[in-house]
Amino acid sequence: MIKKLFLIPFLIFVITAKAQEKKYTFSLEQAVAHALTNNYSAINAGRDIESSKQKKWETTAMGLPQISAGVDYANNFVLQKSLIPAEFFGGNKGEFAEVAFGTTHSMVAHATLSQLLFDGSYIVALQASKTYLKYYENAKQKTNAEIKEMVINAYGNVLLAEESIAILEKNKSILEKTLSDTKETFKNGLIEEENVEQLQITLTTVKSTLNYNKRLVEIAYKMLKITLGININDDLKLTDRLDYLTVSNLDLALSRNEFVVTDNVNYKIASNYKEQRQLEYKLQKSKALPSLSANVNFGYNAFGNQFKFFTSNQHWFNYSNLGLSLNIPIFSSLARSSKTQQAKIALEQAKTQLTEAEQKLKLQYSNAKSEYEFSIEEFATAKSNLNLAERIEKKQQIKFSEGLSSSFDFSEAQRQLYSAQQNYLQSMVNIITKKAALEKIINKQ
Repeated sequence: MIKKLFLIPFLIFVITAKAQEKKYTFSLEQAVAHALTNNYSAINAGRDIESSKQKKWETTAMGLPQISAGVDYANNFVLQKSLIPAEFFGGNKGEFAEVAFGTTHSMVAHATLSQLLFDGSYIVALQASKTYLKYYENAKQKTNAEIKEMVINAYGNVLLAEESIAILEKNKSILEKTLSDTKETFKNGLIEEENVEQLQITLTTVKSTLNYNKRLVEIAYKMLKITLGININDDLKLTDRLDYLTVSNLDLALSRNEFVVTDNVNYKIASNYKEQRQLEYKLQKSKALPSLSANVNFGYNAFGNQFKFFTSNQHWFNYSNLGLSLNIPIFSSLARSSKTQQAKIALEQAKTQLTEAEQKLKLQYSNAKSEYEFSIEEFATAKSNLNLAERIEKKQQIKFSEGLSSSFDFSEAQRQLYSAQQNYLQSMVNIITKKAALEKIINKQ
């Protein structure tokens, strides 16, 4: 009875945990769309944009009216003494009397309205805030491109592992039957034991590879789930097949399109960096301009030897003033000039880096284009080689069963077939991943 009572909360926990697990079914296109919204990096990239928008408003607000208010209270528990001629109070000439000015308590309530009228650095800061926002928008675009490529690669790795398992299961089944038949032939004394042992070695290798791929597919699924932004314990099913994705990604026309380097997000970021250096240069130059601001002050103050500021008979004295502040930079011992020259050098460096980025992107495009075209050729070759390897293995199997071929020749044909199978699967995945890399370079949405 006690054991049953103990099992009840355990079963409730298991059922609750299962209920919390979510189930997902994705095609590749759906997986990419889901990741662009739910991937952890995508979420934080979106937050960066929101933060930069707030930063932009923070900069804008610097030039808008500012209002501040406050209350100051002072308790003069020892009043400051001053000396005045004693003759003012009927004393002797030449003598001085101590006098304490002020009251024990004083309070001031004040409010200030300030407005920046002109400041060259503020104008530059407004321009810089737009560039700052543009940078994070470009960074978000780059993050999305990287996430898309990561999802495609992870999705392809899962399909590759699953297809490998299916083929290895088939190979294992065929080998087990061949081994069983060979053992019977050996028992009848028609072949040597070495033939059986050779098949056992091949079967053991296939089983080991199969177990490895079963563990690999679990890891591949978890990597894909992390990329999608879902819990690694959630249930995930993929609807696209590897052969379908391979055919749908065969697009040689894609590699014939003209490459527009300015569309690439890395070029945009490098250009954005140059704009920032240009604004920094402009900022240093603007610091030689005068700045002008205005402020209006309003306030009331009250005094007393007793704390009665909030009573009806307390008398408050009001005051107000209007002020202008003009600051004119005149001479800084060439410090401003030095900072301006440093900013100019940084700008020239940014221009050089932009040129370098352009040349590197053109090289990356040529490389991605070449690799994609080669992956298509490689796929056709792997498919042809697989057909040949299947025919060779089948012929060797017939010869081996009829005693016309040795176990070494048959095993070699099997290894050649297994290698051709894996090369064929990998060539299909390569088409998908190489196309994704090319689309990332040309910024195809």
